[in-house]
Amino acid sequence: MHPLFKDIFTITPATFEKVTLSVFKYQYQNVPIYKRYCDLLNKTPDDIKEVKDIPFLPISLFKQHRVLDGDKYDIAFTSSGTSGNQTSTHYVKDQLVYEKSFITCFEMFYGPIKDASFFALLPSYLEREGSSLIYMVDYLIKNGQPSSGFYLYNTEELIQHITAALNKKEKVFLFGVSFALLDLAEQHQFDFSDVTIIETGGMKGRKKEMIRSDLHQILKEQLSTTNVHSEYGMTELLSQAYSIGNERFECPPWMKVLIRSHNDPFSFQEVEKTGGINVIDLANLHSCSFIETQDLGKKQADGTFEVLGRFDLSDVRGCNLLIG
Repeated sequence: MHPLFKDIFTITPATFEKVTLSVFKYQYQNVPIYKRYCDLLNKTPDDIKEVKDIPFLPISLFKQHRVLDGDKYDIAFTSSGTSGNQTSTHYVKDQLVYEKSFITCFEMFYGPIKDASFFALLPSYLEREGSSLIYMVDYLIKNGQPSSGFYLYNTEELIQHITAALNKKEKVFLFGVSFALLDLAEQHQFDFSDVTIIETGGMKGRKKEMIRSDLHQILKEQLSTTNVHSEYGMTELLSQAYSIGNERFECPPWMKVLIRSHNDPFSFQEVEKTGGINVIDLANLHSCSFIETQDLGKKQADGTFEVLGRFDLSDVRGCNLLIG
């Protein structure tokens, strides 16, 4: 691993600014497409004195360009997309960095992986290749209790195995895409109060999109539980944020969210003001750690954030200097 990772995975609030500026300098010097983007904005390391000065790369550029500090990589993750839409590709130079990031983050929020059983209801992800979410959940399943496993549409078998794990007093997690969790809730009467449900977002065109609070309310009522959590991640990142049942996401120490203005993508909103979500993901050292997403959100005074939806016509919004 690059020596900078020592600072990234031991980062504290006191060292965050210094480490982040070092990561920006490294990526400006070593990631060609990011350097080109910064140069077009007349932003070089000499111009960057604070974190808020760092340019955030529009996420749509992952569809047209390889965002990487070199040519060699271990694995490539691809985004899901509706028919006819171009997908993003994230070239990951060192997959062990991704594993360190999601393992450390998950255990920070939920405790040791080896002590838990993991069940996954992620049909839309399993039915394609290149999903970073499937990579993560597959690791959890293989390193959790033996009862762990993936399920497509065989929900009766899923419930049988969850029941067996609960009877053995195991700590049980169910990762599920939104539409599959709704299907589960509609088809079965089962008490999930001792299961931590981690909703990973996305109707994937299967059902009408709905705001997260409404989705969670339906799941809580129909699955007889208060334990509906969320995971916020994406193909272009190597880190995740988790919402522990209150629809507010919390980041690991090496990840941070800023909310940019609707009207000026280079200025940032105050707390509790809605705008575009920008993500700093320092684990993404070999690609780009500064991502301008297509999501809408707002930040709270305690550093947590909410995800409120997506920009309309997001692929053509903002700076398009490098698209094409």
